[in-house]
Amino acid sequence: MWVLLRRLKVREHERGLLFKDHEFKGLLRPGRRFIWDLLLRVSLDVVSVRDVWLDHPDLDVIVKSGALDGEARVVDLKDYERALVWVDGRLEAVLKHGQYALWTVFHEVRVEVFDARSARFEHPDLALILQARAAGSLLEAVTIEAGHAGLFFKDGRHEATLAPGAHAFWKGVAKARILDVDLREQVVDIAGQEIMTADKVTLRMNAVVTFKVADPLKAVTTVEDYRQALYREAQLALRAVIGTRELDVLLSDKDALARELDGIVRRRVAGFGVDVVALGIRDVILPGEMKDLMNKVTEAKKAAEAALITRREETAAMRSQANTAKILESSPTLMRLRELEVLERVSQKANLTVVLGEKGLADRVVKLL
Repeated sequence: MWVLLRRLKVREHERGLLFKDHEFKGLLRPGRRFIWDLLLRVSLDVVSVRDVWLDHPDLDVIVKSGALDGEARVVDLKDYERALVWVDGRLEAVLKHGQYALWTVFHEVRVEVFDARSARFEHPDLALILQARAAGSLLEAVTIEAGHAGLFFKDGRHEATLAPGAHAFWKGVAKARILDVDLREQVVDIAGQEIMTADKVTLRMNAVVTFKVADPLKAVTTVEDYRQALYREAQLALRAVIGTRELDVLLSDKDALARELDGIVRRRVAGFGVDVVALGIRDVILPGEMKDLMNKVTEAKKAAEAALITRREETAAMRSQANTAKILESSPTLMRLRELEVLERVSQKANLTVVLGEKGLADRVVKLL
């Protein structure tokens, strides 16, 4: 039989894990000790407490013995629990389920335990945590931009509407899905489609709809694609309204058409969680032969308007002459002045000298001319 007196030394920054026949017997603190070791059945694992983590194959046995009380912080996480480990004020690790031990001899250790079944992770220092490399394996980060809303669904059920900013979710706990919804004003172009008017004229019309999402949850749960639904409703409204109007009425009052379309589309899409801000008619495209016909009609109208204006001017001139004749007839003196003006213009052009005397002479000169 072998009998050996062994000397065991544990330094100040170390701890000794004493085993006998592979069974944990206790924790040795700093100092020197002598121990009888029969048949070399005693072993000592010396570990440094400057390293905050205690990693050992028999950690569960060591923890259960209570030997680590006052020396280390034990963290035992259930399947649905996660933890943040802060060492000396710095984030050291993000822990999943399992058992851990951290030496507290040389370090200040703080542990935060979270129930991950909610999937969403909220923390005052979220931005700092997400920047740490330790967080990448267990946390998924999502950023919602300004003017947007994030719809958080867990296992197919809506849990929350996220405001702009950074958000985080635990990985591998639940089926989490984030839908980003743009709340800003958006524009949908209603491309040209062939529509027949009440007087059987086929035309193409382009419209523009400006809208914004008022209820994000309703917008993504009521219809598959709210933009496509808005496009479809606007197309149907165009066909319904234009089909009741003749071409001349439609072209003469496009603003009234736009107002009627706006009211119809606004009512139809309200149930989708969408508000129509404005609807306008951008283009009305006629077939080639209809364009030529409309140009001819327009040309004829303009020619008629020009002729009417000419007749009005001629009538006005004749009316003015008639009024002048009446005035001259009623005023001989004014008549004489007008005669003198005429004679003056004639003499200037013909290089004539006109001598006027009494009335008889003036009459003769006028008759001579």
